[in-house]
Amino acid sequence: MNKHQVFLLLGSNMGNAKANLKHAVYAIQQLPTVLKACSSIYQTKAWGNTNQADFLNAAILIETELNPFQLLDKLLAIETEMGRTRNQKWEERIIDIDILFFDDLTINTPDLTVPHPHIPNRRFTLVPMLQIAPNFMHPVLNKNIQLLLNNCSDDLSVTEIEAKWN
Repeated sequence: MNKHQVFLLLGSNMGNAKANLKHAVYAIQQLPTVLKACSSIYQTKAWGNTNQADFLNAAILIETELNPFQLLDKLLAIETEMGRTRNQKWEERIIDIDILFFDDLTINTPDLTVPHPHIPNRRFTLVPMLQIAPNFMHPVLNKNIQLLLNNCSDDLSVTEIEAKWN
């Protein structure tokens, strides 16, 4: 079986957000995955709908033999198990787990878009990615994470709040 390198972004702004991130990482480790790297936890103002609590975010790198759609199904199940509901775009959430990159694949289906389409526009994604994979090349834009961050127009501050948390 092929081992795939997958970058995920986790986010939470409901309840004990730090505990929610920890629970999500634990649940992901119960899948057929290996946790290879984990960024610090960062705090950021909400993006999109700004009338809500700040988010805590972290990026992780996992290795898995699951294909992208199998992984997506399992990540959505973790979100549901943790109490995530989807009512409107950019709402508060107990947990959000996004597939940022899956190897260097490009996927564009109604259910899954990889690389995640908003990566270049979101400092809260790029800063934790920079910590764990500064030279990773975006397979569509052919720019590494550092260059994407240098060119990012998002001006929301991203503040590291905890380095060793998992």
